[in-house]
Amino acid sequence: MPSTEYQPSTAATLGMELEIQLVDKQTLDLAPRADEILHTLHQSTTARHFKQEVTRSILELNSGIHDGSATLEAEMLQLGAQLCAAAAPLGVRPCGGGTHPFQDWRERQISDFPRYQHFAEHYGYLARQFTVFGQHVHVGCPDGDTAIWLTHALSYYIPHLLALSASSPYIQGEDSGFASARSNVVSAFPSSGHLPQFVRSWQEFQGHAAELKHAGIIGSLKDLYWDIRPKPEYGTVEVRIFDTPLDIPHSVALAALVQTLARYLLTERPPQPGRAALYCVYGFNRFQAARFGLSADFHDVRSGKRIPLSQAILDLLQQLQPYAADPHARDCLEQLALRAHHRHGDYSLLREHANNGLSAPQLVHEAANLWQPANS
Repeated sequence: MPSTEYQPSTAATLGMELEIQLVDKQTLDLAPRADEILHTLHQSTTARHFKQEVTRSILELNSGIHDGSATLEAEMLQLGAQLCAAAAPLGVRPCGGGTHPFQDWRERQISDFPRYQHFAEHYGYLARQFTVFGQHVHVGCPDGDTAIWLTHALSYYIPHLLALSASSPYIQGEDSGFASARSNVVSAFPSSGHLPQFVRSWQEFQGHAAELKHAGIIGSLKDLYWDIRPKPEYGTVEVRIFDTPLDIPHSVALAALVQTLARYLLTERPPQPGRAALYCVYGFNRFQAARFGLSADFHDVRSGKRIPLSQAILDLLQQLQPYAADPHARDCLEQLALRAHHRHGDYSLLREHANNGLSAPQLVHEAANLWQPANS
């Protein structure tokens, strides 16, 4: 049975992970140099914050635990600068975005770790196609039952969160027509999706995980690629729906939104929509956000009406302002509100560049310029 002992943590503490593209400075294609960059980074005192991923063209940045978004942003900018410094001598630039616009999945190399080698053996070509880039936000929960409740409560907001982060309109050299093509790649895996409706307590979650393990579907909870999942060893709920944004401040703003939303939910315990209704429309709402981003429609199970997702986001951000921890968090919510008001996300910016005549490599160049921290 997977380890499912829940380690309590302070409610609404914050952390995040960013999966970053490694691109060749000359060709702007993905560069399989993660192991070499990690070798350099592991000489530093912050080595624990950098991690290799499934393929050798991805590198993950992991924050520490924070009470608020201001210190999280400071740390992530510092880690980003260290990554840029370590990558530069190898002719590599870090870059944000949920997909690389023109890389060929067939050229990707699986990382040389037993877990990832087993992953590739099990999933075949899907493992190399999984060269996509996401942001994961962790928010603290005091106990397992609370984590299960919060996972269900946050699921209502999956389309809001996905639309605000969407940054992957291009894949395999084509405009996908989606704001987030990355989300479709994740959905290909059998353990993707969401926490089952019938799981209502930590004990029930433990039983469900044990059944999945007994059936050979998962080896550990890491094999659950749900949009939101409990993370018992950290004492958190992990929101995994996001594309990696094009810049660090936007990724921090999304983390601040998750923290503020969790604080509101845990403090007020507002009535929740029926889970049967919520998960009945879950796939539709998720698809709408992935396909149309901030211009999507949203089926609101609370009112029973179809409404513009951008308006739902604006209403939410207004509601959350009193629960923001500090001025930095309030500023983050205001920046997200501007995006929703103008219906302009990272995916929109990339398409504008393409419509202005930029080639796919030039799009990568512009994206890498956005991600490069100013002090690196």
